[in-house]
Amino acid sequence: MYADVFTEGEMTELPPHRPFDISIDLKPGAVPRHGPIYSVSVKEDEELKKNINNQLAAGHIRPSKSPMASPVIFVKKKNGKLRMCIDYRKLNDMTVKNAYPLPLVKDLLITLRKAKIFTKLDLKWGYNLVRIKEGDEWKAAFKTKYGLFEPLVMQFGLANAPAVFMHFMNEIFRDLLGISVVVYMDDILIFSENEEDHVKHVMEVLKRLKNNKLYCAMEKCTFHVTEIDYLGLIIAPGVVKVDPAKVTKAVDWDTPENVTDIQSFIGFLNFYGDFIEGFRNIAKPLYGLTKKDVPWKWTQKENEAFLKLKEALRTAPVLIQPDPEKQYFLECDASDYATGAVLSQVGPDGKMHPIGFLSKSMNEHERRYTIHNKELLAVIRAFKLWRHLLEGTEKPVIVLSDHKNLEGWKTNVELRGRVARWQETLSHYNFRIFHIPGRKNGKADILSRLRKLRPEGGGESSALLPEDIFIQAITPDHDLERIIQDAYIADEYSQKVIKALEENEKVKHWEWDDGLLRYKGKIWIPNNKAVRKLVIESRHDNIAAGHPGQFRTYELLHRKYVWASMKKSVNDYVANCESCIRNKHSNQVPPGLLNPIETPDKPWEEITFDLITGLPESEGFTAILTVVDRLTKMVHFIPTTNEANGVDVANLFLTYVWKLHGLPRKTISDRGPQFTSQFLKQLHKRLDIKPSFSTAYHPQTDGQTERLNQVVELYLRHYVSHRQDDWVGLLPLAEFAYNNGINASTGKTPFFANYGFHPRFAVGDKEGQGLLIADDHAEWLQKGYNELKAALTVSQERMKEYYDRKHRAPETIKIGDSVWLDNRNIQSQRPARKLSAKRIGPFKVLAKIGKHAFKLELPHTLKIHPVFPVALLSLKKEDPYGREPPQPPPEVTPEGDIEYEVEQVQDSRRHRGKIQYYVKWLGYNEWTWEPYEHLTNAKEMIADFHRRHPNALRHPQVPKPPRT
Repeated sequence: MYADVFTEGEMTELPPHRPFDISIDLKPGAVPRHGPIYSVSVKEDEELKKNINNQLAAGHIRPSKSPMASPVIFVKKKNGKLRMCIDYRKLNDMTVKNAYPLPLVKDLLITLRKAKIFTKLDLKWGYNLVRIKEGDEWKAAFKTKYGLFEPLVMQFGLANAPAVFMHFMNEIFRDLLGISVVVYMDDILIFSENEEDHVKHVMEVLKRLKNNKLYCAMEKCTFHVTEIDYLGLIIAPGVVKVDPAKVTKAVDWDTPENVTDIQSFIGFLNFYGDFIEGFRNIAKPLYGLTKKDVPWKWTQKENEAFLKLKEALRTAPVLIQPDPEKQYFLECDASDYATGAVLSQVGPDGKMHPIGFLSKSMNEHERRYTIHNKELLAVIRAFKLWRHLLEGTEKPVIVLSDHKNLEGWKTNVELRGRVARWQETLSHYNFRIFHIPGRKNGKADILSRLRKLRPEGGGESSALLPEDIFIQAITPDHDLERIIQDAYIADEYSQKVIKALEENEKVKHWEWDDGLLRYKGKIWIPNNKAVRKLVIESRHDNIAAGHPGQFRTYELLHRKYVWASMKKSVNDYVANCESCIRNKHSNQVPPGLLNPIETPDKPWEEITFDLITGLPESEGFTAILTVVDRLTKMVHFIPTTNEANGVDVANLFLTYVWKLHGLPRKTISDRGPQFTSQFLKQLHKRLDIKPSFSTAYHPQTDGQTERLNQVVELYLRHYVSHRQDDWVGLLPLAEFAYNNGINASTGKTPFFANYGFHPRFAVGDKEGQGLLIADDHAEWLQKGYNELKAALTVSQERMKEYYDRKHRAPETIKIGDSVWLDNRNIQSQRPARKLSAKRIGPFKVLAKIGKHAFKLELPHTLKIHPVFPVALLSLKKEDPYGREPPQPPPEVTPEGDIEYEVEQVQDSRRHRGKIQYYVKWLGYNEWTWEPYEHLTNAKEMIADFHRRHPNALRHPQVPKPPRT
């Protein structure tokens, strides 16, 4: 079908004129010039005559009367044959340049990362397949001893020939580029993930070549292979390595005898710089010889560098293809005169493999930098070089450095000048810096920390905690403390205390500690509402806190901070927290009598189990096993599946509870089949554990885990994405937040009740100073357990009293008020109602309907009846902290004049036959469903959404990413 694409004959036809004909536009004022005729050898003369006759016969050249002409030269091809070329240097000097770019080889290689099978096509006659624009032929004229001629087809050597040819090729294959084809000039590489697709891809390319009258040299083509040489590299599935032929060429390279030889050698190796760690460092002596006014002197130092570079290429590592779904590791270093970096990822074998190497010398100015700034320069250069890979990563780039001070460079110094500009550059990247004192073992050590084992039935996920969430959770308080220090300046009371302390006056309970004012050891917060808001936010909104209630938020804050009327400030803040109002259950107490069960004597003697099921799939999990100690209230949240049976539950218990706390005396759970199976009954009997089960339809015996389940769901509701497929990564933080919060029944945090100290909440905290001395610790813990048991007994009595009280009276709502609407009767578009918001709004009250209902002003996206009973409404109170109320989303129309910017895309759906996307607009708090036609300025965000969720509904105009 396409045999005529592969021709063995010579080019006998003149190609047609196309929109891509090369034009030769001369600069204003350019004067036509011509040079001398170069002498040629006998062989060259034979080739010249043959070439002219053939091209005249094919119509590719014609006799000319041009006022300008360029001389002819000859170069040897790889096969030893001669190629006639034209020396167009003078013409090129007066030609207006075409800036169309050539692709970067690195960018081409990235698109091949999932390819399994390859075909390479080499175009025959290359540039001669493109015509010279009609009327410009005379400008490209050349002269020989056989006469003056002008070409009608594009010639090798014309300044704009590469740009024009690349443009021509890109237009032919534009819709296939990066999907099944990469093109570099006349080298076409077709790649696929399987044999069936590859046949289709190759046929499509051949079809387009035929339609455009382009031809291939069969002897240079390779078909349907799993390893191929392309652009001087060997490419195989997932890896790239140096072509052995190039290695042989380097190893056989003769010792340089002059500067030109050095430049040729370095130029050859420069292409393979990605394969040679520390290339610039090694080559420094050779670069020195190429500098102006440096006399030629080949010494032992230069010879060692020359030999070391040849050996480095001979032993060059295999590079793996970058995978944007995996985490990147960036190892950076700096010497006195150069910086280096290695970008790596974990390969399929679980080991670290390089993606590329960076080595760049410093200029004279940079060599005077401090050690700290040289190390930071290495990081900056690496991020700039690999920006196309490292910008916008979901997982933070792990930067490994042997310079300790880089870990806290943002907070340890006042950033000015150059370092401030560097910080601006790095602010575009998601990364963390780790100090690795032993460079050789650095990456292996990091890898060892990342590896996790997952037991049967569930357990920890492979990416136990998403790194971006982890970074958000442990954000240091340094920035907040600087804001507090600035606020002291405008606070009259704080200034009085500071002045007294600086004058060495003794002020009871106060101290001035490293720029912070402390009262009874806790940081004093001045009377500044904005600052207090930020402080409360750090212990309430923070993902490691989990939006706790008023009591627990106050306790978390009071461990470190203090100010006048602190409890009222906290209560006002929490009562008006929009996320809490939207997501928390109603505080109304249901009817019924409470019959408390006996309190245990020691931790983990009695535990309660329960399963939260029916969750959307996340990393293969669909349920959570919750385990609670009845005395200390410590919890463990273990991901599992809806299908987990008794064997699975037992396995999870042994793996995640028994190894930490030993065997309990008694377990309490509901009557689910996982907990009543014969296997668990036999296990309980053999281990002498007494099981207890909740009464059907009245599970008050297991009320502890029932309430805990609500807490877990609430926490996830605050932080889970719209698609709800990332909740597994949030579980460790949910567990920490719960165990680090005061329990209302015991008066202590579960963490403190178990271990006797508080964990550090944020970097820089001085909390959790340590335990009592060993001799006193056992006695202290036993005393603590007795206190816990007494506190629980009192709490149970108080709870029983509260439990039987009647419901509170409804709030008074008036026309014009803003109210929250209970979401229980509204169909959610999200995967699981358990993790969906409990309230929506706020909405304005338009009218009172009857005695117990109100009409609300609903957004156009909410297609429901606007009248609701008062039982579903709760009044939105004025926020004393002035937090911005949610703005209504913009109304978007295809012909609208105002362009709104999309901040995030979280989901897609089919609505009335059209694909819509769930988006958040920049500057607005509400999410809306919008048709694809309204989102023309958000195509990249939509493409990114589909890269993260390849199975989501996709608009036909959104291209599919390469299949994995």
